[in-house]
Amino acid sequence: MQNRRQLLQALTAVLVAGAAPAGAFARVPDITRKGQLTMTRILMVATSADRMTPGTEPTGVWLEELTTPYYAFRDAGAEVTLASIKGGAIPVDQRSVNADGENDASVERYLKDDALKAEVASTPAFTSIDPAGYDALFLPGGHGTMFDYPGSDELARLVEHFDREGKIVAAVCHGPAGLVSAKKADGSPFVAGRRVAGFTDSEERAVGLDQAVPFLLETHLKELGGKHEGGPDFAPFALRDGNLVTGQNPASATRTAELVMEALKDKVA
Repeated sequence: MQNRRQLLQALTAVLVAGAAPAGAFARVPDITRKGQLTMTRILMVATSADRMTPGTEPTGVWLEELTTPYYAFRDAGAEVTLASIKGGAIPVDQRSVNADGENDASVERYLKDDALKAEVASTPAFTSIDPAGYDALFLPGGHGTMFDYPGSDELARLVEHFDREGKIVAAVCHGPAGLVSAKKADGSPFVAGRRVAGFTDSEERAVGLDQAVPFLLETHLKELGGKHEGGPDFAPFALRDGNLVTGQNPASATRTAELVMEALKDKVA
C-alpha cells in the first residue's frame, strides 16, 4: 500500500503541474514496469451508436475524448481496459479527425498507434467485464453517447456499482449522458445535489445539433437536480465532487484526466 501511495503521489505531481513536456508521464511509472507495484485499473466504456436516430446523421465517440485520457492514464502507469456498449468497433465521429498534423496531440499519436487502433476496432461489450478490481470508470463523450448511454440499464447499474463501492466515476463532454439513468441508493437521481459539468446547451446550439439530440444535456442534468457548472463555450472546464469527476467539452479531456488521477491519489492517501 505504501508503494502504491508513493506512485500515485508522483503521478499527481506530474499531472497537476500542467506544463509537463511531452513524454513526462512516461518517466513516472518506471517501477511499475519492474513488476513492483499493482497498477491502478481503469475501465473506459465508449458509445456504440454510429447514427443520430431516428435520422441518419453519422456520429460516434469524439476521438480526443477517448485518446487524451487513455494515453494520460496509460503513460502514468495505469492499466486501461477499453470496452463499449455493444462490443465490436467503436464508431469514431469523423468530425473529430482532421488531416495529419492538424489534430490534438493525442489524436495524432493514435493515428500512428496500430495497437490502440486495433483495440478500438474490436472491443468487448462492457457487460462481459467483471468490474471488481477496477478503481475508476471513465465515460468518453461524443454525440453517440446521447443515443445509447441513457437507455442502457446495465450502464446505469455499472455507474451505481462504482459509486456504492466508493470508486471513481468520471465522464467528459457528452459522457455524462451515462449518468442520467443511474440512481443513488435511496432511489434519487445519481446527479442530484452533485456538482457536475457537461456539454452546455449553448455549445450544443453553437454546433447546430440542439435539434438532433434527444435532450439537451445541461438542461437534463439540472432537471435531475444536478448542480451544473460550466466555463466559457469550448474552453477547458472540469470539476470534481468527491468521487465524481466531469468535464465540459473536448478541450476539457486533459483536466478531467488530471482530476481522476488526483481522486485516485486521495483514495490511498
